Amino acid sequence: MKLTGFGSPSQIAIGQRIGQYERVERPSVTVDDIQRMADKTLLSYGPTSKKKYSAFWVLLLLAGIIAGAGVVQDSTATVIGAMIVAPLMTPILGTAFAFVLADRYRMLRSALVVVGGAALVIGVGFLFGLLDVLNADVVGNSEVSSRTNPDLLNLIAAIATGLVGAFALARSDIADTLPGVAIAISLVPPLVVVGLTWQDGFHADARGAMLLFLTNLTAMILTATIVLLIYGVRDTAKEAGLKVGKLKGTSLAVVVGAVLVVSVPLAIGSIQVFVSGYVEYSAAPTVNKWAQEENWTITQYSINNNVMDITALGAPPKPGIQSLRSALDNAGFADLDVQVELIVGGSEYLPGDDSSGPPDSSINTPQLTSSEPSS
Repeated sequence: MKLTGFGSPSQIAIGQRIGQYERVERPSVTVDDIQRMADKTLLSYGPTSKKKYSAFWVLLLLAGIIAGAGVVQDSTATVIGAMIVAPLMTPILGTAFAFVLADRYRMLRSALVVVGGAALVIGVGFLFGLLDVLNADVVGNSEVSSRTNPDLLNLIAAIATGLVGAFALARSDIADTLPGVAIAISLVPPLVVVGLTWQDGFHADARGAMLLFLTNLTAMILTATIVLLIYGVRDTAKEAGLKVGKLKGTSLAVVVGAVLVVSVPLAIGSIQVFVSGYVEYSAAPTVNKWAQEENWTITQYSINNNVMDITALGAPPKPGIQSLRSALDNAGFADLDVQVELIVGGSEYLPGDDSSGPPDSSINTPQLTSSEPSS
């Protein structure tokens, strides 16, 4: 009698392979991993909590001073050093860890440390602003400008960086990547910029820098929460004897909602950057044509907040500014304000008593700078 229903040998082999894939376990952590994560992220956990708190505040203060000096000097290397020293990522991960465990007490303590740490660094930036009487540390500073106009790309980068940080927290074998995460997530420098620009009166820039910090903060908490839930931290934490409460769906919705709220101004900023870039590209031929007709050279050209900033260099007489306004109006840019800075002058040869004539190359002398707005 022939048995049926068991399939051919090839079908049986395929079924065995499928069974192997079905038996693949999800990522998990051990009790030792839980103890390590709790000791690393929760400053209030363990017998050495006082030492952890004191080390945190001292390092954060020093990191704020280093970041402030780096921003004021427009030194990228110094700012990176501050990122590595800054321990602000620790209570942020601690907030996410306590959130996953639904331990409200430790979550609140970690969140308060984050708020207090942020206030401390902003205060350091504010003090650096007091030393900047002429606002020279803000205007034209790349370390400031790069942190005052965040967009959706910053959110994407923050989410990716947060995933790496949370993964490194759950996996002790890749914990050496955390310094790179500290550099990429950029927590302390934006806070320094907030204090510096606010004190100097650049309140819009201060709000932009704060938005960048909040973007990095919410992205890290969200990604850490997701990764820790995937790794089954709650079940293992119960085995480790940690307090584990009931994690409600509304709590998760609040975290996701915070990221969505932050993404709204980021999306608006991205659209503004795209529009400004398109207008800048479209108007460039008109500006270049005007400069060629006037025999002047455009040395700087940009569009921000519907204002075109132009710096032009040339010899007297001054070029016709109204002709530029008319050209832009005719090209469809009548609603665009224009700020033109003219660097007027040239070069003169001043022979000495024994001079045999002018040299092959002229000597450039300091020129008079004037600023003329056109709208």
